[in-house]
Amino acid sequence: MKTSKSFSTVAALVLASLVCGCRSYHIETTVENKTGATLDLLEVDYPSASFGVDHLAAGASYHYRFQVRGQGPVKVQYNDAATHQLRQITGPELVEHEEGQLEIVLLPDGHAEFHPVLSPQK
Repeated sequence: MKTSKSFSTVAALVLASLVCGCRSYHIETTVENKTGATLDLLEVDYPSASFGVDHLAAGASYHYRFQVRGQGPVKVQYNDAATHQLRQITGPELVEHEEGQLEIVLLPDGHAEFHPVLSPQK
């Protein structure tokens, strides 16, 4: 009898979460290397976390999906393998519950373009 009550409780909780319309907000990100050189130790910081890769070849792209917790700017840093310079770039501000796409295009001489297509906070 105890097992059927536990099962009923779990089933009710699952059904309630589905009915409530719980949803997860994500930002699909693409980082494009148009610097003309390989990048080492690429890191993208966003509010509450970060992601990155050890190497990103010239002309290559890296895709990542993340969820924003809190609020703050996107920050990109990498080592230019050709010049051995550390590059740091600050991008747009992100807010919790935003969703959509963010394209980051890394350009020569430590420049970048940020192309956000994000829905507002709900």
